[in-house]
Amino acid sequence: MGLHRIGLALIMSSMRTLKTSEAAALLNVSPNTLRAWERRFGYPKPQRSAGQHRLYTHGEVAALRDALQQGLSISSAVSRAREALSSDTHALVGALAGFELDRADSAMESALALRSVERSVEEVLLPALAELGERYGTHSAPWAFAARWADGWLRRAQRLAPPPIRDLAILVGDATRNELDPDALAVRAFELFCGRSGARVVALPVGGVAGLSDVVESLSPDAVVIAGGHRPDDDVALWAYRVRAAAGPLPLALFRRSRNGAKVRTTGTAILPDAPFGAHRRLLALIDERRPTRVREVAALSVLAGDVERREAQA
Repeated sequence: MGLHRIGLALIMSSMRTLKTSEAAALLNVSPNTLRAWERRFGYPKPQRSAGQHRLYTHGEVAALRDALQQGLSISSAVSRAREALSSDTHALVGALAGFELDRADSAMESALALRSVERSVEEVLLPALAELGERYGTHSAPWAFAARWADGWLRRAQRLAPPPIRDLAILVGDATRNELDPDALAVRAFELFCGRSGARVVALPVGGVAGLSDVVESLSPDAVVIAGGHRPDDDVALWAYRVRAAAGPLPLALFRRSRNGAKVRTTGTAILPDAPFGAHRRLLALIDERRPTRVREVAALSVLAGDVERREAQA
């Protein structure tokens, strides 16, 4: 898929959502019935808008509608709709196992026609790569081929994400081995989701500390995330120390690190969920929880600075 084509698919995927009333009308049921199906079957599975309103993906609702029109019961229709959606994962696995890049791009394009970018990554791309890792091993040539394709796809999606719209910056310390590290794809997905949430995201390898303070001072991060478990604790601890020395105390979180037995010896460290979408939501919540405290700290410092200036003027 060329850059223009994937860009078009990403733009179109962001528009294909339905409000509860619209999804219910498409299925010819009441909104209460739709919400009851969601609670009972976990399908269709809505996203949440900025105002916490349900937004259903058009492709999921359409797949359920098509199954119901075949006269199936709701439980059978949900199963049929899920099978239709899972075909994208199978198509991607087959394309990558056959070393067919164009077909892999097409599989993701099909996924984006039915899901949001976030769900396409979490429900199609990452599961497909996990299946290939189990089938061939993560040190095999087929895995390397698939992982490099997935890394490239996620990086293109990052470049095509909307520009930052929130006064929010996140610094990611990349502690993975390289793009062939199984955790690296989850880290790229995490960065993509944070960026699509409107934050400015900068990722740097934890192995490099030269000039780090310049980057930190320019970025003024609201949070730091150590992602991946390959780099040793001493490297990570030094990198985190240099960041905090330049930025002062700020939230520090671990993503896919403690699961490998690695840990950072510091207090106040949050452990993010292993799933990239859940991790990015948790991180944003942590930042939002701390922001009122930061506002009070800044206000207190301003008052203190004013007192000092008055005393100096009187002297």
